[in-house]
Amino acid sequence: MNSKKLTVSVSPHIRSLDTTSGIMLDVIIALIPALIASVYIFGIRALLVTIVAVTSCVLAESISRKVMKREDTISDLSAVVTGILLAYNLPSTIPLWMVIFGSVVAIVVVKQMFGGIGQNFVNPALAARIILMSSFPGAMSGSAFTNPVVKDITITSASPLAIIKNGEFDSLPTLKEMFFGLTSGCLGEVCAAALILGGVYLVIRKVISPVIPVVYISTVALLMLIAFKGDIHMVAYEILGGGLILGAIFMATDYTTTPITFKGKIVFAIGCGLITSVIRLFGSLPEGVSFSIILMNIFVPHIENLTTPKPFGAEKKPKNKEKEEVAKA
Repeated sequence: MNSKKLTVSVSPHIRSLDTTSGIMLDVIIALIPALIASVYIFGIRALLVTIVAVTSCVLAESISRKVMKREDTISDLSAVVTGILLAYNLPSTIPLWMVIFGSVVAIVVVKQMFGGIGQNFVNPALAARIILMSSFPGAMSGSAFTNPVVKDITITSASPLAIIKNGEFDSLPTLKEMFFGLTSGCLGEVCAAALILGGVYLVIRKVISPVIPVVYISTVALLMLIAFKGDIHMVAYEILGGGLILGAIFMATDYTTTPITFKGKIVFAIGCGLITSVIRLFGSLPEGVSFSIILMNIFVPHIENLTTPKPFGAEKKPKNKEKEEVAKA
């Protein structure tokens, strides 16, 4: 008698060796170049901020899961990834207690109160960053950014996007300095070279699709090309400045809060690019990546409803018949 059993389960009928912890480990590896760059650029405090953020996120998840009487999930490494991404969205000068506050908001309020990993409808790290920006604007504003440590002297200055916003173009760093991160800004957003290296790793490992990052950045580039009347030099500053590359590669590609369909990814990325550009060009803030991704996260269910392929052989009901059924109900 055949001992093999037929396993019946709900769709999707997908079998894969990928695990949550394995995917998160790949993301952590991809984030390491940016961490090394931030420590080199901003000094040892960049590492301290990152350690505090990661530790706080892991502890917040462990404690909240116990309080909610749920299975401990810190082994899936998602809290570690959230902590690193949160730290990358913060200036090196931020008080450590604010880092802890942001970590608790990201894990407990945004993630665990909605059911944990896979249930949150917005990116936890970005939501925490926005709350920190609203609650402590002084600590999160351009005045808190520091230039790289040169001859043991840390110089506080505005970020490149803030300089562009103020029209002080003579004060801009060179594009080479922008690419390698030798400028002021948040920990993980300044070194484009390190972020791109991490993004290439994730694409090779098939952890993310290049669709969202490429379409997102291309949309911003196109709109800025129009806004700056074909000045490619300024377009390059807009791409390399702020958190565009960081957000496009590591946060706009989050499995939980972004569409799963190919068309949905394109719509999502274009929406992020449009909102980012509008905020940068017409808003009071020089940056718009965090707000754009969060806003598009909210639209994801509607995007998926509009872009999900119809089942093969399914017949579309006439609109009149649909109205009649609704009226009878």
